[in-house]
Amino acid sequence: MARDVMVGVDIGGTNTVFGLVDEDGRCLVESSIPTRSQEDAVSFVSRLAGEIVALHSPLAGEVELRGIGVGAPNANYYRGTVETPPNLDWPGVTPFVDLLRAFIDKPVVITNDANAAALGELRFGAARGMRDFIVITLGTGLGSGIVCNGELVYGHDGFAGEMGHTLVEANGRACGCGKHGCLEAYGSASGIRRTIFQLMCDRREESDLRRVSFQQMTAKMISDAAAKGDVLACAAFEFTGQILGRSLADAVAYTSPEAIIMFGGLANAGEVLFAPTRRALEEHVLPIFRGKVKVLPSGLPEGNSAVLGAAALAWTEHLKGAPARG
Repeated sequence: MARDVMVGVDIGGTNTVFGLVDEDGRCLVESSIPTRSQEDAVSFVSRLAGEIVALHSPLAGEVELRGIGVGAPNANYYRGTVETPPNLDWPGVTPFVDLLRAFIDKPVVITNDANAAALGELRFGAARGMRDFIVITLGTGLGSGIVCNGELVYGHDGFAGEMGHTLVEANGRACGCGKHGCLEAYGSASGIRRTIFQLMCDRREESDLRRVSFQQMTAKMISDAAAKGDVLACAAFEFTGQILGRSLADAVAYTSPEAIIMFGGLANAGEVLFAPTRRALEEHVLPIFRGKVKVLPSGLPEGNSAVLGAAALAWTEHLKGAPARG
């Protein structure tokens, strides 16, 4: 008997990754295409649909494609749209679900990548068995997916969960959203790059990172340096963890989560980030919440976590017994 699968699609500014995922979270096959950020949405969806069909065809006798879940920047779950996404030349509102269903006649559901990550953790990862938790995605930007009473919080318009654009420093660093002082400008991979250069300006300790230009600097370089005991790299993670922990303490006051799960490239730094984040959280959270909230790494396999998250979105809709939007 054919096994049911969902397609999980993660649309990034550079590459789009997709794969076939079964109900147990096994990614049977995976592929990717360049996103081509300057390409119009219709051309992109046409290419993507062709590649999905090509990926599925060799397994058509073994698996039954039941639906497609998509994680994308500025995606609206309720409307099935992508709305003025950063790093993609898709102005205005793109009816993404309708476009994809014109090529592949299966249920399609879409949300932003952080929400997809939260559903991935709920179904396949560190949040299995939990009903209240928050996922923080720490990549180039900072996103969040909030689950309360076992349900993802979308808000009245589909865009709830923008913790990256909450204020942490009045008149602080410029953020890509146009505001100043956002959490994303401090707590993300791009934020820690800015922090290390500020520290190198303000302090005199020697560091191998002083030989790296801003354009070449990556969060992984800072993480690797911290693992070797580089004083400035460790200070950058301490500062970043303090900012994250204070902000997460505010989030705890709103939703009282069982856990906060940190997901994405910067979270791969491990305890050099998690330890100061936990300390700051415990220092700033209300006493009634102290010692109750776990700060955990993702439980999804690093290689295909984004695909699993998007597929979890489709599985969640499918198993609700409700048709996916679109």
